[in-house]
Amino acid sequence: MRNLIIILLLLLVSCKGSNSLVAAKHTYPNPVDTTTKPIMLQKKQVYHLKGLSATNDFPAARLNSLVQNNDSTYTASIWPENFPINPSPWYAFKLWSETEREVYINLDYSNGAKHRYSPKTSRDGENWSLLDSTLVQRGIDSTSARLRLRVGKDTLWLAAQEIQDHRRVGTWVKQMATNKNVTTSVAGKSALGRDLYHLNISKGAHQKKPTVMVISRQHPPEVTGFLCMKAFVETIINEGATNGFLEKYRVMVYPLMNPDGVDLGHYRHNTGGVDLNRDWSQYHQPEIKAVTSHMVRETVTNKNEVLLGLDFHSTYRDVYYTPHESVERKIPEFTKAWLEKIRVAVGLEDINESPGKINRPTSSGWYNQQFGATGITYEIGDDTPREFIKIKGVESARAMMDLLLKN
Repeated sequence: MRNLIIILLLLLVSCKGSNSLVAAKHTYPNPVDTTTKPIMLQKKQVYHLKGLSATNDFPAARLNSLVQNNDSTYTASIWPENFPINPSPWYAFKLWSETEREVYINLDYSNGAKHRYSPKTSRDGENWSLLDSTLVQRGIDSTSARLRLRVGKDTLWLAAQEIQDHRRVGTWVKQMATNKNVTTSVAGKSALGRDLYHLNISKGAHQKKPTVMVISRQHPPEVTGFLCMKAFVETIINEGATNGFLEKYRVMVYPLMNPDGVDLGHYRHNTGGVDLNRDWSQYHQPEIKAVTSHMVRETVTNKNEVLLGLDFHSTYRDVYYTPHESVERKIPEFTKAWLEKIRVAVGLEDINESPGKINRPTSSGWYNQQFGATGITYEIGDDTPREFIKIKGVESARAMMDLLLKN
């Protein structure tokens, strides 16, 4: 009798674990080692060279060294946080001079990386302009770039993309929370203790509502994907309450998945030296562990069925990485219909879709393995015009809401 009781207790514990409030571990054909690796931190400092000063002492900066070549030319070394790494060479620093003059800045990657991001400049860190292409000269092998800049006493910000650091994203989150259908919380903490922001969007109670999940900025430099995500989410908030979408659906948003990497000016990884979009399996990194646990706990507790998971990224061109037709999922008819509605709405001749099977431990595969949902990686080009990014985000949200309301 005693043995029977013990067996029953073990079975009870086992059953409780199968209905776990944390994410299950999954296997993939092409696993990736995401255990923590060492990184190299850049030294934060102010450089005072003959005729020019510069600093990397602010969030999202990346400047590993600055040396003077001659009276008007300087070389800025831009190194990654560790190796091996997908070469996405982010740079960001401030410049000023006692006299108004023209200088040349050589961006030197010299680590296998090639110049990727078209330089942006700003006078206040908030309003950015694309540096005229006539002032940018790539090296022969593209492992460097030479910029011609006008500097003076007023600080000139130079960056690979518009800076959207942890503080700025937090400001946007607070702005969204002024809407009565939005509540915000913290899904957890990064390795260095930064908040992992979460927005819950629903009109009325969100219990038992089918759910859409949205994430962004697993990779620090991918600002264009974040800008599209902002337009997408804002459209849901602004229009979803009047078209009936938020009465029927819940939307969960995690806008900044890698806040440490963003604020440290990383090429791609978190402080664990890992590509977070390869850790959706064993959850070695605290950011992925916290967010996946939050997703599962919230949806299990509130009895939400997750239908769709979107992950906003940036790459060299606009592209949608979608599930291969052989991948079983909820709402399998959604993907083609959604992309076609986007294509028509934004006036494209063709839509750039790249279907794939679930081979690696990425977020899109995890949505499917964890929830049986449709997982899509939404990529925006590095140089996609900002106004078009906004239009695409708006029309993508409208198309999604229209289709899901008919579901």
